[in-house]
Amino acid sequence: MTTTTRSLFSSAWLHLALGLMLSMLLVACGNKEAEQRTAFITYLQTRVLDKPGLRVPTPTAEEKTSFGDYAQHYAVITDFNEGMNRSVSQPMTQIMAKGALRSLADLPARRDDLKAAKEGLGGLRTALDQQLTKADAARAQLKQPDDLKQVYGKAYEKTVTTPAATFKEVFPALDAVFDSALAIGDFMEKNKSKLQVSGATLTVTDPAVGTELNKMVQQLSSQSAAINTAQDKMRAVMRGS
Repeated sequence: MTTTTRSLFSSAWLHLALGLMLSMLLVACGNKEAEQRTAFITYLQTRVLDKPGLRVPTPTAEEKTSFGDYAQHYAVITDFNEGMNRSVSQPMTQIMAKGALRSLADLPARRDDLKAAKEGLGGLRTALDQQLTKADAARAQLKQPDDLKQVYGKAYEKTVTTPAATFKEVFPALDAVFDSALAIGDFMEKNKSKLQVSGATLTVTDPAVGTELNKMVQQLSSQSAAINTAQDKMRAVMRGS
């Protein structure tokens, strides 16, 4: 065998060996991705979708490792819920405490609190929109095989889209209540000479003023019922009932 022939022969075997090694690497990578995807799908199904209510558990370090790059897909969901809790849910508790309606008699004195609570709602709306926009944009960048896309879509709907939409339903009801409460406070201030306040008890000395005030209070009561309905719906989403 000549030197030229040996050189060509060796080159052919080298290319074949490299080709086989590359194929083996591709198969290994493919198997690894499939295992990671299966682990992630199983987690979404058993830990999120099969559980009642809103559940966004934190994976263990071992579970995150088993997801591979798909751990970043789950981070889209967890980041949204953490952001919602930090910038919407917690501030909402503070706003509701500040704007709580204790009695009709104290409305004139609490107009500043009610105005501050109403203004605070605007900030919460903005924060919620920002969190949802961020999550939707991150999700749009994800590359997912069809089997994962189907399960992930259901999990995203349950943990991101539905809670955000349900939370938004509370804002109009709260706005209406604060507007009515402020209107009643202004009306009472304007007609304070015809009102007698003793603690939490309010007595109206002018029948015409009393009639108008009763209408405004009835409207406030109906709007408060709308808040209760929205809150019941939110609780149903959270608890799954």
